[in-house]
Amino acid sequence: MITVTAATGQLGRLVLEELLARGVPADQIVAAVRTPEKAADLAGRGIHVREADYDKPATLASAFTGARRLLFISSNEFGRQAEQHANVIRAAKEAGAPALIYTSYLNADSSGIAMAEPHARTEELIRASGIPYAILRNGSYIENYTANIGMWLQYGTIIGSAGDGKISGATRADLAAAAALVTADQPMNNRIHELGGSAFTMSDLAAETTAQTGTTVTYTDMPPAEYSRTLASVGLPQFLTDAIADNSAGAARGAWYTDSRELQNLLGRPTTSVKEAIAQALAQHQR
Repeated sequence: MITVTAATGQLGRLVLEELLARGVPADQIVAAVRTPEKAADLAGRGIHVREADYDKPATLASAFTGARRLLFISSNEFGRQAEQHANVIRAAKEAGAPALIYTSYLNADSSGIAMAEPHARTEELIRASGIPYAILRNGSYIENYTANIGMWLQYGTIIGSAGDGKISGATRADLAAAAALVTADQPMNNRIHELGGSAFTMSDLAAETTAQTGTTVTYTDMPPAEYSRTLASVGLPQFLTDAIADNSAGAARGAWYTDSRELQNLLGRPTTSVKEAIAQALAQHQR
């Protein structure tokens, strides 16, 4: 069995589609999810659905029973990830999982980004567990930026604290394809994969949006504290605005950049370009 946690999330669903496309039979896949009712469509396709709540350790070991490969998709609950991830790793060991694949952060152990810290701690726990592993250090999702394309066009600007830092971003689809490939086919040799796409800057995003729409969009850089205050002014909680600003400022230090070509090599093709990602976001925005 191949078990995928957080299987009803955006990345998880894409991974399941990739596994099926690679010829993995549906009855050899377990979708481990917090709310099984949200996975009825997956069950309808022959995929096994099991409850696996990171906050309920009792659900995890049973969900992982029989897993030949366990793809552990990280939690997105900022502030609670370290505890939740520890629960998953203990359960994987209890269930006797012979291989663990974890979705981490690019440059997790050196980026200095607050959001990367729980991932670095999780990596340490995985190494200490003795379970053979692969760590997928995913670059920043391009969709985290392009999801705001409507606002960019409305206000004519993109704001942030990234300066002219290069960001080795990648689409969820590209990262999901890599995760499916590693989970289904790669030997577990305790390897860390730095997975980034072709590098871009925030100004590159603005220029490409301008080129494709004819509406002038520029990038406005600001100090992290000012960026955080600006985000808070639209109602976001301060802990989140501070984290977003810190995340953006990390790009200025090179935290979101890698010269690794592992993602392209795994996919056997170029990663999705900024031009393609902007086109996709515009198509979605115009629906």
